[in-house]
Amino acid sequence: MHHNILWRRRQWLAAGLALPWAPPVTASAAPPLRPRPLQFPRDHGTHNDTRTEWWYLTGHAQDATGRLFGFQVTFFRSRVDPAQRLTGRLAARQLLFAHAAITDVQGEKLLHDQRMARWNGEPPTQREGGVWASEDDLHVVLRDWFMQRTPDGAYDTTVQGDTLGIALRATPRQPLLLQGDAGFSRKGPDPAQASFYISHPQLAVQGRLRLAGQTYRVQGSAWLDHEWSEALMHPEAVGWDWIGMNLDDGSSLTAFQLRRADGSALWHGGSQRSASGQLAVFGPDAVRFVPQRHWTSPATRARYPVQWQVHTPAGLFSVHPLLDAQELDSRQSSGTVYWEGLSELRDTEGRRVGRGYLEMTGYAQRLRL
Repeated sequence: MHHNILWRRRQWLAAGLALPWAPPVTASAAPPLRPRPLQFPRDHGTHNDTRTEWWYLTGHAQDATGRLFGFQVTFFRSRVDPAQRLTGRLAARQLLFAHAAITDVQGEKLLHDQRMARWNGEPPTQREGGVWASEDDLHVVLRDWFMQRTPDGAYDTTVQGDTLGIALRATPRQPLLLQGDAGFSRKGPDPAQASFYISHPQLAVQGRLRLAGQTYRVQGSAWLDHEWSEALMHPEAVGWDWIGMNLDDGSSLTAFQLRRADGSALWHGGSQRSASGQLAVFGPDAVRFVPQRHWTSPATRARYPVQWQVHTPAGLFSVHPLLDAQELDSRQSSGTVYWEGLSELRDTEGRRVGRGYLEMTGYAQRLRL
């Protein structure tokens, strides 16, 4: 963990500011999201008027010897409601924070790091270092960590932590995928529970990963998600389970469920896009997650269903982690614990058909956005 994280958290708590995953101090007056046509490149950028937003790059890559790694870089933005009426460049109207992780499959270990900082929500006077996110296109910066969409449409990200380093370029091989109804994705029975949700699957990735003092040149496949919302979680929802899988045949599969405290599903969704570009969007009654095997974290005692059977209109699949211990404990920064890990997608015959990431939230504690 970066040595400044604990100091920054104490400063924010002392200032009375809400952390991103904590209940808001005051209710938001912002209206619920409504469907609208998305416009690019503007909608790759930040949407500071919404409560929560993230840009999420995950994937798998190998070095020249075939050593396999998973990687995750996620930048989050959270609106701080009590500060919205404050004026001046020092007003902390937004929080930006980021998580990064590398799964070393051969070494059977997960390394992760995190950053967090206040931001006044205004464009920087000088785009040299600092903390900011662009409204014009994807470019989010947390000092020496960043993610940016380049003029040719690729995604660059750099993370330099104490225990890990990530420097990758992810190049599109397919167009953007607009989830839900042309990018408007329902997340619950109330229409207000929704997000704008953009994916970019089947990215070709290359670059460098650093862990345990050694740097590996790697190449592989990645997935980018960008999502923003005003009210994502139903009052009964405690968390979600989600998969984003790049299949070996060039297709992509998304599936998710929002989950109650008793484990029952409150809402489902997802999509399947073929290599030729045919898109099928899954309705809330068309997906089912069935847990098959659990793993209990020795650190938090949270019990995660790390292996799943997932029923979709595109077929029946099983999801298998390549390492059970892929829990990220960010209680010292963003205040939450979740499982985020490299996993394999298999068909009914047990054959691998793809790889991607499984994300599970709300098992150690209720997730609050």
